[in-house]
Amino acid sequence: MSQLPLHHVFHPDHADHYAAAIGTGLDHLLAHLKGVSGPATGLQPDEASARVAAVDLDRPLAGVDAVLAEMSDLWLNDAVWFHEKRYAAHLNCPVVVPALLAELFVASVNSSLDTFDQSVGGTFIERRLVDWTAERIGFGADADGVFTSGGSQSNLQGLLLARGRHERVPAERLRILASAESHFSVQKSARLLGLGDESVVSVPTDERHRMDPAALERSLAACTALGLRPMAIVATAGTTDFGAVDPLPAIADLARAYDAWLHVDAAYGGGLLVSPTRRSRLEGIDRADSVTIDFHKTFFQPVSSSAIIVRDRATLRPATWHADYLNPREATTPNQVDKSLQTTRRFDALKLWLTLRTMGPDLVGQYVDAVIDLAGEVHERLAGAADLEFAAAPELSTLVFRYLPAGGGLDDAALGALNTTIRAELYASGTAMVAATRVDGVHYLKLTLLNPMASADDIVGILDTVRAFGERIASRDGRCTTSPTTGVGVAR
Repeated sequence: MSQLPLHHVFHPDHADHYAAAIGTGLDHLLAHLKGVSGPATGLQPDEASARVAAVDLDRPLAGVDAVLAEMSDLWLNDAVWFHEKRYAAHLNCPVVVPALLAELFVASVNSSLDTFDQSVGGTFIERRLVDWTAERIGFGADADGVFTSGGSQSNLQGLLLARGRHERVPAERLRILASAESHFSVQKSARLLGLGDESVVSVPTDERHRMDPAALERSLAACTALGLRPMAIVATAGTTDFGAVDPLPAIADLARAYDAWLHVDAAYGGGLLVSPTRRSRLEGIDRADSVTIDFHKTFFQPVSSSAIIVRDRATLRPATWHADYLNPREATTPNQVDKSLQTTRRFDALKLWLTLRTMGPDLVGQYVDAVIDLAGEVHERLAGAADLEFAAAPELSTLVFRYLPAGGGLDDAALGALNTTIRAELYASGTAMVAATRVDGVHYLKLTLLNPMASADDIVGILDTVRAFGERIASRDGRCTTSPTTGVGVAR
């Protein structure tokens, strides 16, 4: 029987093979990176699907060069690059180098953070980062938490803990109150917890898209009058579209008055915890029962890197289950699986650890301030433009807007169709990437600014490109008369 080719296994005997493979891969990545000239190439789904479908996974390729070449053809050549200044679509940040260095060790050593005997020091690095984050929030010595895969999982766990306070209350009587601008994972979590879509009460927002405390109080009173139990209130510190931070002190007062669990979704706004100038915007977050923080947004970490932080570690009990083969009840070692919805789990905390030990939190916070300042400057420069309509002034680092063709006369549906076409053709061109959303049912475009290397001129350039595309599309489709940017007449 021939000997198995075992050199593919990460092992001291195969260190040279590993170094050669990693070196080749790094060279390949850097060569590609130097040639990146835009956020995307505009590859369409049908072509991307066809390329992948044509691969015979039962026939391996000969050598790492062939593998990397195929990978580039299937993915890398058309990947979306979040470091590009003309990427301004979703809540995806460029990542910092110390975190990428950590990824090398996270993937190679492959520690699993579920039990101490699979992670050892990793257990305590994660725990120290949880404590550090809790301290930044303003929680006391009883606080705790655990890293998660992302904000959706963190929000799910926060609501699971809220549900755990009412184990004997029938699901149909429980209600979760969240603003109309809250993340979709609130509704999704309600489904996963068996509470049903009707369990989420949508609370109106004010003119700044923040939860309205007066409306919240009316909703709480109405629930109790109907014999329903307000299980949780979800406040948002940084809504996805507008970056709005709900009035946390007033909401905390109502949560206490109605004995409701207060969960603060700070997936986006969590970076304010390290901001040298804007930490006060999170006033009242220390009164939450649980908080979601996404380090892979405003801490500039690679996905995935999120955490759920609780004010009282005793409230984590609903996530705990003991297994004799893993974390027996009588275990004396600290096991993170006792607090997690996941079992096997990457050592994602190492990325944040190396970042803080290399850069320090103040510099990360300066990056956060830079992108917030950027959004404010762009809005100030273009708020008076005749062919751009902003839905609101920025709260954090997002700008919601739509293009208005010259001549007017288009209703919201027609403007929505025009702006949808602009976005699609902008992506197809590979020139820039923007996101889309709806405001009160009306289609808008959105810039999400998370690149501290971008300047106001860079972002104004994106909007100028949107305007140029809009002018061309409106002219082509007969939707405008005179260009608002050039004054050149076009056929209607």
